[in-house]
Amino acid sequence: MKNELPIVSIIIAARPEQQEIKAVIAARELDYPQDKLEIIVARGCHPSVQRNLAIKEAKGEIIYFLDDDSVPHPKSLLTAIKHFENKNIAVVGGPNLCPPDAPFIEQVFAVILSSFLAFGPSRARYSKVDGVRETTEKELILCNLLIHKDLLLKFGGFDTNLYPNEENALMDEILANGYKLIYDPEFYIFRRPRKDLKSFIKMLLNYGRGRAEQFRLHPTAGSFLNLIPSLLCVYLMILIALIILQPSYTLFFSIPLLLYLVLVIGQTASLIPTFGFKKSLFAMPLLILTNLCYGLGFIKGLFTKPSPPVNEIIEGIKIEKIAG
Repeated sequence: MKNELPIVSIIIAARPEQQEIKAVIAARELDYPQDKLEIIVARGCHPSVQRNLAIKEAKGEIIYFLDDDSVPHPKSLLTAIKHFENKNIAVVGGPNLCPPDAPFIEQVFAVILSSFLAFGPSRARYSKVDGVRETTEKELILCNLLIHKDLLLKFGGFDTNLYPNEENALMDEILANGYKLIYDPEFYIFRRPRKDLKSFIKMLLNYGRGRAEQFRLHPTAGSFLNLIPSLLCVYLMILIALIILQPSYTLFFSIPLLLYLVLVIGQTASLIPTFGFKKSLFAMPLLILTNLCYGLGFIKGLFTKPSPPVNEIIEGIKIEKIAG
C-alpha cells in the first residue's frame, strides 16, 4: 500500500425514488485515480441492509461510506487514505461540516452540534477538533467514514437491528479486537443539518433512541455517558412533582437546575468567539432542548424492541454501480 494506492469503493445509501444524489456528483470530482475508484448506490428503505449488500458487491479493499447528501472535499480522500499505510488502522473518519451558505437556522443547529454541553466528545463529528489522533466511535460518523472491507466482512457488517448507531456498535467491536480508529479533522465533508426545528427535534429523539438500543444490544463502558441527558429529564420531572406536592422543598432541590443553567450560560459564552454573538444567543435555548430531546429519546430506546428487517425490505434493495 505504501507504493500503490488501494482501490476505494464509495457506498452511498439512497432512497428508491431519489434522482439527483449530491454524494454521487461530489464523488466523481474526488482527486483520486479513476481506475482506483468505484461508486456504488444502494437503493432501498433500510440503510444498514443496503450498505451490507453493497459491501459484498464492492471490489475495493477500502470502503468509503457517504450519505446521499455528503459532499466531500475533492482532496480529502487522497489525504486520508495514507493513514492505512499503518496495518493496525482499520477505520478513518472526520467531521461533517455545515456549508457556509446554509440558511441561518441550519447554522444555529451547527452551533448546537459543535458544542460540548450538547454532544460531548461527539461534537468532533460536526466541527474540526484538534489534530489527527487515535479515537473511539464517539468522534466518528458514518456519513464520512473509511473502513477496511476485510474487517467489515470479518465482523459481519452492520447490525441491521440498529438504525441509527449501527456504525457505532461495529466500531466498538473493531476497537475491542485490537485495531485502531483515526480521527482526521482535515478529512471532512460538507453536509447540511436539518432544515427546520421539527426535523431537528426528530433527529435528536432518534439519536437518543438509537444510542439506547445500542446500549442494550452492545453495551460498553463508554455508553454510560449517554445516560446523563436522561437523568436530567428524570430530575426535572421529579422537581416539577415536588413543586406541586411539596413546594417547601423546591428551593433546595432547585440547586442542580441552577448549576445546569450556569453551565448553559457558560457554554453559550464560550461559543461566541467562534460562531458570533447572534448564532450563539439563538443556540442557548436549543442547548437545553437538545439535552431534553436526546434524553427523552434515550429513555424511549430503553424500552423499544429493535426488529430485524423483513424479507420484503431486503428483496426491494437495488445495487447500482455508477462507476468503476
